[in-house]
Amino acid sequence: MEVYIVGICIAVCGNFLISISLNIQKYTHMRQSQRGTRPYYTSRLWWCGILLMGLGELGNFAAYGFAPASLIAPLGCVSVIASAVISVLFLKETLRASDILGGALALTGTYFLVTFAPHSSPHVTANMVERSLVSWLFLIYFSFEAILFAVLMYLYNCRNMKHIVIIMVMVALLASVTVISVKAVSGMITETIRGSHLQLTYPIFYIMFIIMIISCAFQIKFLNQAMKLFDATEIVPINYVFFTASAIVAGILFYEEFYGLSVIYIIMFVVGCLLAFTGVFLIARARPRIKMDSVFISMGQIPGKSCTDKVQPQPEDKKYGTLASKFTCNSGIQQDEP
Repeated sequence: MEVYIVGICIAVCGNFLISISLNIQKYTHMRQSQRGTRPYYTSRLWWCGILLMGLGELGNFAAYGFAPASLIAPLGCVSVIASAVISVLFLKETLRASDILGGALALTGTYFLVTFAPHSSPHVTANMVERSLVSWLFLIYFSFEAILFAVLMYLYNCRNMKHIVIIMVMVALLASVTVISVKAVSGMITETIRGSHLQLTYPIFYIMFIIMIISCAFQIKFLNQAMKLFDATEIVPINYVFFTASAIVAGILFYEEFYGLSVIYIIMFVVGCLLAFTGVFLIARARPRIKMDSVFISMGQIPGKSCTDKVQPQPEDKKYGTLASKFTCNSGIQQDEP
């Protein structure tokens, strides 16, 4: 089996777990806001979502050690497709024509991405990371990112502009740094395991590890802010597009992953990205939302009892979670559980 195929399989599994995690966290935010009691981070259910996200991100982390970042990052569309499948199979939502078309486009785009993306990248070593960090191209790119992030933070905190694009662009800028550091740490660990050369003795390994932890922490912070303010069906596609674009740019500028790739392969890769982006937006577009009032009224519902009532979408209410019906109708979770 080719090494990059291992990375693809790990990334697909990781993104599936992340899709479940995001829905669980959104449901927790909605439940806590409905009750108006303790903060969301006191909920055991929210921590379960964080645990699943950690496992999914761990899978993505490992995948970067086996395949280029520009190949692994676009596979995030798996989380969108998985969310749509969960909605149809478990929440009994209507299967729309846009879901079928979006899923077909996303799968076609993913096939193009896997086929035409670079399947190999230079071996990530400490010396290679150090050289890339001081290259003029990366320094210009990083300076632009830092200035843009500072401007957006000013608008977000000082001007109180809570627009979803502002938040998700900040997440994407952090994601670019995360991808670079994750690829560096994972690559150096992979090189060490292969026995070619011990990389863990270099200070740059620990510097990149610290950068990875800090950037991931701030990503989670802003992503949770977005999930509190907006619906998951808005967050997922925008986050996918912005994250994928930032990861591809980071892979090109820092790791030179497209070096030597033919023009036709680059064109087909871009086409695959556009197909995947379009498919993701079609799947997430105007999805029906679950009315949550009945969730909190039926406090005496028997655990494990099937939900037979027809759930009606309420377009004017924005406080919904895509896994809410499953948790309340088909699981044994008590309604008063924190």
